[in-house]
Amino acid sequence: MSSSSLWPRAQTTNQIPGPPYPPPNATVGGRPTPTPDIALSATFIALFALAGATHVCTFWHNRLRRGRLFPFSLLLAGFCTTRIAALAMRVAWARHPADVDLAIASMVLTSAGVLIVFAVNLFLTVRVVRAVWPRVGWSGPVWWGLRVVVGTVVAVLVMVVVCSVHTLFTLDEEVRRKERQVTLFAGVYMSCLAAVPWVVMGLLAVVGRKGDYWQQREDFGAGRMRTKIGLLVGASLLLTLGAGFRCGASFAIRPVADPAWYHSRGAFYGFNFAIELVVVYTYAIMRFDRMFHVPPGSAGPGDYSRDRLDGMADSGDSSRPRSREKEPGSGDSGV
Repeated sequence: MSSSSLWPRAQTTNQIPGPPYPPPNATVGGRPTPTPDIALSATFIALFALAGATHVCTFWHNRLRRGRLFPFSLLLAGFCTTRIAALAMRVAWARHPADVDLAIASMVLTSAGVLIVFAVNLFLTVRVVRAVWPRVGWSGPVWWGLRVVVGTVVAVLVMVVVCSVHTLFTLDEEVRRKERQVTLFAGVYMSCLAAVPWVVMGLLAVVGRKGDYWQQREDFGAGRMRTKIGLLVGASLLLTLGAGFRCGASFAIRPVADPAWYHSRGAFYGFNFAIELVVVYTYAIMRFDRMFHVPPGSAGPGDYSRDRLDGMADSGDSSRPRSREKEPGSGDSGV
């Protein structure tokens, strides 16, 4: 990995360049160079493009031929698009190393896009909780808690973008210190967010041993519940690994001239894009659109067991109570 400044023009003048000013510490991935970053980025672009096209085709196949709306496929396609944009910016940055705007765009897109996958996993986690423990999963606190978390995801995204960009336009050490604290908080928050699915599944497993919740669960979608949980936990663990790595690298700062192994290209591409590719391809191959599908208009306990994809009969009771709100992402209710 190149240990030179992210801003090459800093080496051609005796004065501090800017604004924007070069970051004072080493960054994961460093400044890209034509060899090997263009080839690596192009490879990942092709892989993300294929994954995105797969999820788009799956979405429209379900929508047009089966009459089912599963917006999470479209969200993953959107995530793949953000990754393509981030990698394209990195290619452009490698070809034009003095273009500061390209450098900023590349860094912002790389750090922000993964929040889409975190949000998708949160909604899938809620579906599993509602199936395994309907009384809790359909309760008001869970529904409002989900709204709050999604809202905070947007807030954290804004904070990361604003602070990451503004810190490059100021030399005020106090301002930079505070903005670093904000970005560190965002890193910890995103790591915790990535871990929510496997933590919740672990709690469900513990609760299930002490009660009859698993015997009373509502099966939904195609496949076994254990397979759904295994897929969700595996994806969550991988994303937690990536988020934890980025968070740890943010805390373990090193000078630009003396980067550590975790600032290398291998760490950058591996803990960011490679992990995410495994997740989006696994979801596509395992047909998570079928596994996590719920009947349109699901609004309360008993609704998930209706109209199962594997042909099981409806086990619900027409007299069961319903909440007034529909689940986001079910049927035509959207996300």
